[in-house]
Amino acid sequence: MSRAFLIVMDSVGLGGAPDAEKFFNGELPDTGANTLAHIAQACAEGRAEEGRTGPLFLPHLDALGLGAAMAHATSDPAPGLQAEPMGLYGVAAEISPGKDTPSGHWELAGVPVPWDWHYFPDEPVSFPQELMDQAAALCGAGGTLANCHASGTEVIKQFGEEHIRSGWPICYTSADSVFQIAAHEKHFGLDRLLKLCEDLAPTLHAMKIGRVIARPFVGSVEEGFTRTGNRHDYAIAPPSPTICDWAKAAGRATYAIGKIGDIFSMQGLDEVRKGTDKVLFDHLCDVMEEAPDGSFTFANFVEFDSLYGHRRDVSGYARHLEWFDAQMPRLYERAKEGDLLIFTADHGNDPTWSGTDHTREQVPVLGYGLGAHPIGPVAFTDVAASIAAHLGIAAQGPGKTFL
Repeated sequence: MSRAFLIVMDSVGLGGAPDAEKFFNGELPDTGANTLAHIAQACAEGRAEEGRTGPLFLPHLDALGLGAAMAHATSDPAPGLQAEPMGLYGVAAEISPGKDTPSGHWELAGVPVPWDWHYFPDEPVSFPQELMDQAAALCGAGGTLANCHASGTEVIKQFGEEHIRSGWPICYTSADSVFQIAAHEKHFGLDRLLKLCEDLAPTLHAMKIGRVIARPFVGSVEEGFTRTGNRHDYAIAPPSPTICDWAKAAGRATYAIGKIGDIFSMQGLDEVRKGTDKVLFDHLCDVMEEAPDGSFTFANFVEFDSLYGHRRDVSGYARHLEWFDAQMPRLYERAKEGDLLIFTADHGNDPTWSGTDHTREQVPVLGYGLGAHPIGPVAFTDVAASIAAHLGIAAQGPGKTFL
Protein backbone atom coordinates (compact mmCIF):
# COMPACT_ATOMS: atom_id res chain seq x y z
CA MET A 1 0.00 0.00 0.00
CA SER A 2 1.08 3.59 -0.61
CA ARG A 3 2.11 5.98 2.14
CA ALA A 4 1.32 9.71 2.40
CA PHE A 5 3.16 12.57 4.10
CA LEU A 6 1.48 15.97 4.52
CA ILE A 7 4.13 18.57 5.38
CA VAL A 8 3.05 22.06 6.44
CA MET A 9 5.60 24.85 6.04
CA ASP A 10 3.79 27.05 8.54
CA SER A 11 2.86 30.48 7.06
CA VAL A 12 4.63 30.12 3.68
CA GLY A 13 1.91 31.92 1.69
CA LEU A 14 1.88 32.87 -1.99
CA GLY A 15 -0.37 35.96 -1.85
CA GLY A 16 -3.55 36.42 -3.81
CA ALA A 17 -6.26 35.29 -1.37
CA PRO A 18 -9.59 36.24 -3.00
CA ASP A 19 -10.97 37.61 0.29
CA ALA A 20 -7.79 39.25 1.63
CA GLU A 21 -9.54 42.62 1.96
CA LYS A 22 -11.66 41.17 4.81
CA PHE A 23 -8.61 40.43 6.98
CA PHE A 24 -6.40 43.00 8.67
CA ASN A 25 -3.15 43.78 10.43
CA GLY A 26 -4.27 46.68 12.56
CA GLU A 27 -6.15 48.94 10.16
CA LEU A 28 -4.33 47.69 7.05
CA PRO A 29 -6.14 45.03 5.01
CA ASP A 30 -4.10 42.02 3.87
CA THR A 31 -4.70 42.87 0.22
CA GLY A 32 -1.33 42.66 -1.51
CA ALA A 33 0.44 40.61 1.18
CA ASN A 34 2.65 37.92 -0.34
CA THR A 35 5.00 36.10 2.01
CA LEU A 36 7.16 34.28 -0.52
CA ALA A 37 7.28 36.90 -3.28
CA HIS A 38 8.18 39.72 -0.92
CA ILE A 39 10.94 37.66 0.68
CA ALA A 40 12.31 36.78 -2.78
CA GLN A 41 12.22 40.44 -3.81
CA ALA A 42 14.01 41.51 -0.62
CA CYS A 43 16.72 38.90 -1.18
CA ALA A 44 17.24 39.93 -4.81
CA GLU A 45 17.53 43.58 -3.78
CA GLY A 46 20.08 42.94 -1.03
CA ARG A 47 17.63 43.64 1.81
CA ALA A 48 17.91 40.23 3.46
CA GLU A 49 21.62 39.81 4.10
CA GLU A 50 21.70 38.85 7.80
CA GLY A 51 23.19 35.37 8.01
CA ARG A 52 22.75 34.76 4.28
CA THR A 53 23.35 36.59 1.01
CA GLY A 54 22.10 36.95 -2.54
CA PRO A 55 18.87 35.92 -4.28
CA LEU A 56 16.57 33.46 -2.55
CA PHE A 57 17.85 29.95 -3.33
CA LEU A 58 15.20 27.20 -3.17
CA PRO A 59 16.18 24.75 -5.93
CA HIS A 60 14.23 21.74 -4.64
CA LEU A 61 10.95 23.51 -3.83
CA ASP A 62 11.16 25.41 -7.10
CA ALA A 63 11.83 22.20 -9.04
CA LEU A 64 8.59 20.78 -7.68
CA GLY A 65 6.81 23.86 -8.98
CA LEU A 66 6.91 26.58 -6.29
CA GLY A 67 7.40 29.46 -8.71
CA ALA A 68 4.96 28.01 -11.23
CA ALA A 69 2.35 27.57 -8.50
CA MET A 70 2.64 31.21 -7.46
CA ALA A 71 1.59 32.29 -10.95
CA HIS A 72 -1.86 30.85 -10.20
CA ALA A 73 -2.25 33.16 -7.19
CA THR A 74 -0.56 36.43 -8.14
CA SER A 75 1.40 38.30 -10.76
CA ASP A 76 3.93 39.50 -8.17
CA PRO A 77 7.49 38.81 -9.33
CA ALA A 78 9.45 36.25 -7.31
CA PRO A 79 13.11 36.51 -8.38
CA GLY A 80 14.91 33.17 -8.44
CA LEU A 81 11.78 31.03 -8.68
CA GLN A 82 11.45 30.28 -12.39
CA ALA A 83 12.26 26.55 -12.65
CA GLU A 84 10.43 24.23 -15.02
CA PRO A 85 8.16 22.24 -12.66
CA MET A 86 8.87 18.54 -12.27
CA GLY A 87 6.38 17.73 -9.51
CA LEU A 88 2.75 18.22 -8.59
CA TYR A 89 2.03 21.93 -8.21
CA GLY A 90 -0.84 24.32 -7.62
CA VAL A 91 -2.29 26.73 -5.07
CA ALA A 92 -5.04 26.35 -2.49
CA ALA A 93 -7.51 28.92 -1.12
CA GLU A 94 -9.16 28.73 2.28
CA ILE A 95 -12.84 29.32 3.07
CA SER A 96 -12.77 29.17 6.89
CA PRO A 97 -13.37 32.59 8.51
CA GLY A 98 -9.92 32.83 10.06
CA LYS A 99 -6.25 33.04 9.15
CA ASP A 100 -5.09 31.08 12.18
CA THR A 101 -3.38 27.76 12.80
CA PRO A 102 -6.42 25.58 13.64
CA SER A 103 -8.50 26.95 10.76
CA GLY A 104 -5.79 26.27 8.19
CA HIS A 105 -4.83 22.82 9.46
CA TRP A 106 -8.38 21.60 10.00
CA GLU A 107 -9.38 22.66 6.51
CA LEU A 108 -6.30 21.02 4.98
CA ALA A 109 -7.42 17.92 6.89
CA GLY A 110 -10.86 18.09 5.28
CA VAL A 111 -12.92 20.08 7.81
CA PRO A 112 -13.62 23.79 7.27
CA VAL A 113 -14.35 25.71 10.49
CA PRO A 114 -18.14 26.10 10.84
CA TRP A 115 -18.10 29.00 13.31
CA ASP A 116 -16.54 32.41 13.85
CA TRP A 117 -13.66 32.38 16.31
CA HIS A 118 -13.74 34.68 19.33
CA TYR A 119 -10.92 37.19 19.70
CA PHE A 120 -9.98 39.24 22.74
CA PRO A 121 -9.95 43.03 22.24
CA ASP A 122 -6.65 44.88 22.01
CA GLU A 123 -7.26 47.06 25.05
CA PRO A 124 -5.30 47.79 28.26
CA VAL A 125 -7.24 44.93 29.90
CA SER A 126 -8.24 42.34 27.29
CA PHE A 127 -9.91 39.68 29.45
CA PRO A 128 -13.11 39.64 31.52
CA GLN A 129 -12.46 39.73 35.26
CA GLU A 130 -14.35 36.50 35.90
CA LEU A 131 -11.93 34.67 33.58
CA MET A 132 -8.94 36.11 35.43
CA ASP A 133 -10.49 35.18 38.77
CA GLN A 134 -10.96 31.61 37.53
CA ALA A 135 -7.35 31.39 36.30
CA ALA A 136 -6.00 32.63 39.64
CA ALA A 137 -8.24 30.29 41.63
CA LEU A 138 -7.31 27.23 39.56
CA CYS A 139 -3.60 27.61 40.37
CA GLY A 140 -3.98 29.03 43.86
CA ALA A 141 -2.52 32.44 42.99
CA GLY A 142 -3.68 35.80 44.29
CA GLY A 143 -4.17 37.20 40.80
CA THR A 144 -2.80 37.36 37.27
CA LEU A 145 -0.33 39.57 35.42
CA ALA A 146 -0.36 41.38 32.05
CA ASN A 147 -3.94 40.45 30.95
CA CYS A 148 -3.48 42.11 27.55
CA HIS A 149 -2.24 41.73 23.97
CA ALA A 150 1.51 41.23 24.05
CA SER A 151 4.57 39.73 22.40
CA GLY A 152 5.52 36.47 24.08
CA THR A 153 9.16 37.44 24.46
CA GLU A 154 8.42 40.99 25.59
CA VAL A 155 5.78 40.01 28.13
CA ILE A 156 8.15 37.76 30.09
CA LYS A 157 10.80 40.47 29.94
CA GLN A 158 8.34 42.99 31.35
CA PHE A 159 6.59 40.82 33.94
CA GLY A 160 9.10 38.03 34.67
CA GLU A 161 10.50 39.56 37.84
CA GLU A 162 7.06 40.36 39.25
CA HIS A 163 5.89 36.87 38.32
CA ILE A 164 8.70 35.26 40.33
CA ARG A 165 8.05 37.55 43.30
CA SER A 166 4.25 37.19 43.35
CA GLY A 167 3.71 33.72 41.94
CA TRP A 168 0.99 35.09 39.65
CA PRO A 169 0.75 33.64 36.11
CA ILE A 170 1.30 35.94 33.12
CA CYS A 171 -1.80 35.94 30.89
CA TYR A 172 -1.79 37.45 27.40
CA THR A 173 -3.19 37.08 23.90
CA SER A 174 -2.54 38.17 20.32
CA ALA A 175 -4.45 38.85 17.13
CA ASP A 176 -5.12 35.09 16.96
CA SER A 177 -7.94 33.35 18.80
CA VAL A 178 -5.66 32.31 21.67
CA PHE A 179 -5.22 32.62 25.42
CA GLN A 180 -1.61 32.22 26.50
CA ILE A 181 -0.16 31.72 29.97
CA ALA A 182 3.54 32.21 30.65
CA ALA A 183 5.14 30.91 33.83
CA HIS A 184 8.62 30.10 35.10
CA GLU A 185 9.40 26.38 35.00
CA LYS A 186 11.26 26.46 38.33
CA HIS A 187 9.50 29.13 40.39
CA PHE A 188 5.94 28.40 39.22
CA GLY A 189 6.43 24.83 38.03
CA LEU A 190 5.96 23.30 34.60
CA ASP A 191 3.42 20.70 35.73
CA ARG A 192 1.45 23.39 37.54
CA LEU A 193 1.39 25.55 34.40
CA LEU A 194 0.24 22.67 32.21
CA LYS A 195 -2.52 21.73 34.66
CA LEU A 196 -3.69 25.35 34.82
CA CYS A 197 -3.98 25.52 31.04
CA GLU A 198 -5.70 22.14 30.84
CA ASP A 199 -8.21 23.08 33.56
CA LEU A 200 -8.96 26.49 32.05
CA ALA A 201 -9.26 25.23 28.47
CA PRO A 202 -12.92 24.07 28.61
CA THR A 203 -14.06 27.57 29.62
CA LEU A 204 -12.15 29.18 26.77
CA HIS A 205 -13.19 26.58 24.22
CA ALA A 206 -16.82 27.26 25.12
CA MET A 207 -16.10 30.90 24.19
CA LYS A 208 -14.78 29.65 20.81
CA ILE A 209 -11.19 30.57 21.67
CA GLY A 210 -9.17 28.22 19.48
CA ARG A 211 -6.21 27.47 21.73
CA VAL A 212 -4.98 27.79 25.29
CA ILE A 213 -1.20 27.81 25.13
CA ALA A 214 1.24 27.07 27.97
CA ARG A 215 4.37 29.19 27.51
CA PRO A 216 7.00 28.08 30.05
CA PHE A 217 10.23 30.02 30.45
CA VAL A 218 13.44 29.93 32.48
CA GLY A 219 16.11 32.41 33.53
CA SER A 220 16.48 35.34 35.87
CA VAL A 221 16.38 39.13 35.87
CA GLU A 222 20.17 39.21 35.71
CA GLU A 223 20.54 36.67 32.89
CA GLY A 224 17.30 37.43 31.08
CA PHE A 225 14.30 35.18 30.52
CA THR A 226 14.04 32.60 27.74
CA ARG A 227 11.08 30.52 26.60
CA THR A 228 11.68 26.76 26.60
CA GLY A 229 10.66 24.04 24.19
CA ASN A 230 8.01 22.73 26.61
CA ARG A 231 5.19 24.75 25.06
CA HIS A 232 1.87 22.90 24.97
CA ASP A 233 -1.29 23.86 23.09
CA TYR A 234 -4.74 22.87 24.33
CA ALA A 235 -6.80 23.26 21.17
CA ILE A 236 -10.53 23.04 20.72
CA ALA A 237 -11.38 19.72 19.09
CA PRO A 238 -12.28 19.61 15.38
CA PRO A 239 -16.05 19.61 14.87
CA SER A 240 -16.04 16.45 12.71
CA PRO A 241 -13.62 13.66 11.68
CA THR A 242 -10.48 14.73 9.78
CA ILE A 243 -8.06 12.90 7.49
CA CYS A 244 -6.33 11.67 10.67
CA ASP A 245 -9.57 10.00 11.82
CA TRP A 246 -10.33 8.67 8.33
CA ALA A 247 -6.93 6.99 8.18
CA LYS A 248 -7.08 5.58 11.69
CA ALA A 249 -10.62 4.26 11.14
CA ALA A 250 -9.28 2.44 8.08
CA GLY A 251 -6.69 0.72 10.25
CA ARG A 252 -3.75 2.82 9.09
CA ALA A 253 -0.88 3.96 11.30
CA THR A 254 -0.91 7.74 11.86
CA TYR A 255 2.03 9.91 12.89
CA ALA A 256 2.12 13.54 14.04
CA ILE A 257 5.29 15.62 13.87
CA GLY A 258 5.47 19.02 15.55
CA LYS A 259 2.36 20.66 16.96
CA ILE A 260 -0.09 18.53 14.95
CA GLY A 261 -1.07 16.57 18.05
CA ASP A 262 -1.99 19.80 19.84
CA ILE A 263 -3.91 21.23 16.87
CA PHE A 264 -6.05 18.09 16.54
CA SER A 265 -6.36 17.32 20.26
CA MET A 266 -4.71 13.96 19.47
CA GLN A 267 -7.82 12.81 17.57
CA GLY A 268 -6.94 10.10 15.07
CA LEU A 269 -3.23 10.09 15.91
CA ASP A 270 -1.14 7.17 17.12
CA GLU A 271 2.20 8.81 17.78
CA VAL A 272 3.55 12.37 18.24
CA ARG A 273 7.12 13.59 17.95
CA LYS A 274 8.10 17.14 18.94
CA GLY A 275 11.09 19.47 19.00
CA THR A 276 12.64 22.39 17.17
CA ASP A 277 12.31 22.44 13.39
CA LYS A 278 15.79 20.95 13.08
CA VAL A 279 14.85 18.09 15.39
CA LEU A 280 11.49 17.71 13.65
CA PHE A 281 13.19 17.18 10.31
CA ASP A 282 15.21 14.37 11.87
CA HIS A 283 11.96 12.92 13.23
CA LEU A 284 10.36 13.12 9.78
CA CYS A 285 13.31 11.28 8.26
CA ASP A 286 13.07 8.61 10.96
CA VAL A 287 9.32 8.17 10.38
CA MET A 288 9.91 7.82 6.65
CA GLU A 289 12.24 4.93 7.40
CA GLU A 290 9.95 3.33 10.00
CA ALA A 291 6.36 3.98 8.89
CA PRO A 292 4.56 0.93 7.49
CA ASP A 293 2.80 0.72 4.13
CA GLY A 294 -0.51 2.56 4.07
CA SER A 295 0.45 4.97 6.86
CA PHE A 296 -0.29 8.69 7.06
CA THR A 297 2.13 11.26 8.50
CA PHE A 298 1.15 14.88 9.23
CA ALA A 299 4.02 17.28 9.98
CA ASN A 300 4.21 20.97 10.88
CA PHE A 301 7.34 23.12 10.77
CA VAL A 302 6.36 26.14 12.84
CA GLU A 303 9.50 28.27 12.99
CA PHE A 304 8.85 30.00 9.64
CA ASP A 305 5.88 31.52 11.45
CA SER A 306 6.84 31.73 15.11
CA LEU A 307 10.45 32.91 14.82
CA TYR A 308 10.41 34.94 11.61
CA GLY A 309 6.95 35.80 10.31
CA HIS A 310 5.48 37.26 13.48
CA ARG A 311 8.77 39.01 14.25
CA ARG A 312 8.88 40.49 10.73
CA ASP A 313 12.38 39.10 10.25
CA VAL A 314 12.89 38.90 6.47
CA SER A 315 16.48 37.62 6.61
CA GLY A 316 15.59 34.99 9.19
CA TYR A 317 12.62 33.79 7.15
CA ALA A 318 14.78 33.55 4.02
CA ARG A 319 17.45 31.62 5.94
CA HIS A 320 14.87 29.17 7.21
CA LEU A 321 13.39 28.63 3.76
CA GLU A 322 16.84 27.90 2.39
CA TRP A 323 17.63 25.57 5.31
CA PHE A 324 14.39 23.65 4.75
CA ASP A 325 14.97 23.39 1.01
CA ALA A 326 18.49 22.05 1.57
CA GLN A 327 17.09 19.24 3.76
CA MET A 328 14.58 17.99 1.20
CA PRO A 329 16.91 15.46 -0.49
CA ARG A 330 16.98 13.62 2.84
CA LEU A 331 13.27 12.94 2.36
CA TYR A 332 13.68 11.91 -1.26
CA GLU A 333 16.37 9.42 -0.26
CA ARG A 334 13.94 7.74 2.14
CA ALA A 335 10.86 7.77 -0.09
CA LYS A 336 9.58 4.37 -1.17
CA GLU A 337 7.88 3.52 -4.44
CA GLY A 338 4.28 4.74 -4.23
CA ASP A 339 4.93 7.39 -1.54
CA LEU A 340 3.30 10.81 -1.91
CA LEU A 341 4.81 13.86 -0.19
CA ILE A 342 2.66 17.00 -0.17
CA PHE A 343 4.27 20.31 0.86
CA THR A 344 1.86 23.11 1.71
CA ALA A 345 1.09 25.88 4.24
CA ASP A 346 -1.78 26.90 6.52
CA HIS A 347 -1.84 30.69 5.92
CA GLY A 348 0.62 33.51 5.20
CA ASN A 349 2.75 35.64 7.50
CA ASP A 350 4.44 38.21 5.28
CA PRO A 351 7.53 39.46 7.18
CA THR A 352 7.52 42.67 5.12
CA TRP A 353 3.93 43.50 6.10
CA SER A 354 2.60 45.91 8.68
CA GLY A 355 1.83 44.60 12.18
CA THR A 356 2.70 41.18 13.59
CA ASP A 357 -0.30 39.04 12.61
CA HIS A 358 -0.74 36.35 9.97
CA THR A 359 -1.70 37.45 6.45
CA ARG A 360 -4.59 36.02 4.44
CA GLU A 361 -3.01 34.34 1.42
CA GLN A 362 -3.31 31.35 -0.85
CA VAL A 363 -0.78 28.61 -0.17
CA PRO A 364 1.38 26.32 -2.31
CA VAL A 365 0.43 22.70 -2.91
CA LEU A 366 3.53 20.84 -4.08
CA GLY A 367 3.87 17.10 -4.47
CA TYR A 368 6.74 14.63 -4.83
CA GLY A 369 6.12 11.11 -6.09
CA LEU A 370 3.81 11.56 -9.08
CA GLY A 371 6.07 13.33 -11.57
CA ALA A 372 5.03 16.54 -13.32
CA HIS A 373 1.39 17.12 -12.45
CA PRO A 374 -0.14 20.63 -12.66
CA ILE A 375 -3.33 20.98 -10.59
CA GLY A 376 -3.95 24.75 -10.78
CA PRO A 377 -6.14 26.41 -8.13
CA VAL A 378 -7.72 24.01 -5.62
CA ALA A 379 -9.44 24.15 -2.23
CA PHE A 380 -7.74 23.44 1.10
CA THR A 381 -10.13 20.50 1.59
CA ASP A 382 -8.97 19.00 -1.71
CA VAL A 383 -5.65 18.22 -0.02
CA ALA A 384 -7.32 15.80 2.40
CA ALA A 385 -9.48 14.28 -0.31
CA SER A 386 -6.42 13.68 -2.49
CA ILE A 387 -4.44 12.06 0.30
CA ALA A 388 -7.40 9.82 1.06
CA ALA A 389 -7.57 8.82 -2.62
CA HIS A 390 -3.85 8.08 -2.63
CA LEU A 391 -4.17 5.92 0.49
CA GLY A 392 -7.27 4.17 -0.83
CA ILE A 393 -9.46 5.20 2.11
CA ALA A 394 -12.90 6.83 2.20
CA ALA A 395 -12.98 10.64 2.39
CA GLN A 396 -15.79 12.20 4.45
CA GLY A 397 -15.25 15.90 3.81
CA PRO A 398 -16.32 18.26 1.01
CA GLY A 399 -13.04 18.14 -0.90
CA LYS A 400 -12.34 16.60 -4.31
CA THR A 401 -9.19 14.76 -5.29
CA PHE A 402 -6.75 16.49 -7.63
CA LEU A 403 -4.73 13.33 -8.30
